[in-house]
Amino acid sequence: MNQGAPPEDDARALFRAAVADARPIATDRIHHEPPPPPPIPRQRERDERAALTESLAAPDLLDLHLEGGDEAAWLRPGMSPNVLRDLRRGRWVVKEHVDLHGMNRDEARHHVALFLAECLQRGVRCVRIVHGKGLGSPRREPVLKGLVVGWLAQRQEVLAFCQARPADGGAGAVVVLLQAR
Repeated sequence: MNQGAPPEDDARALFRAAVADARPIATDRIHHEPPPPPPIPRQRERDERAALTESLAAPDLLDLHLEGGDEAAWLRPGMSPNVLRDLRRGRWVVKEHVDLHGMNRDEARHHVALFLAECLQRGVRCVRIVHGKGLGSPRREPVLKGLVVGWLAQRQEVLAFCQARPADGGAGAVVVLLQAR
């Protein structure tokens, strides 16, 4: 061994000398990774459990007026029926809108609350909330539609709402009338 060289360098030199004539083994083996397991839709399962729990435990949120099929419309008690009629006919101009596509129930509820608060602060009276028709949902059912109308009926600032006209989203949206500042 070399006295000036550190012992680690000597060990490497000895190893290289010992394996100098070694050759790699030729093989035709290929290592294949097994396919990953299929994804488990855990968020969807949590959402469905939460929806079931909410529907069983929550009191009836609102009294919906179903006219012309399953079109949901609501009017705060004490308000003139003309308000809802004018809202349905498009006499109120929609000034702002929010789109809830791709959100889960918690995100959607949070966005609706923020959106309504912002509109109230700015004095916006008529808004549209696009909840979707459920075409991308399990069993193609609109999960957010029922939740949104329930949330709206609980909010003090909401005077009325109805399904949007076909040009404004139809069954995939609601038009909401908010109280004045």
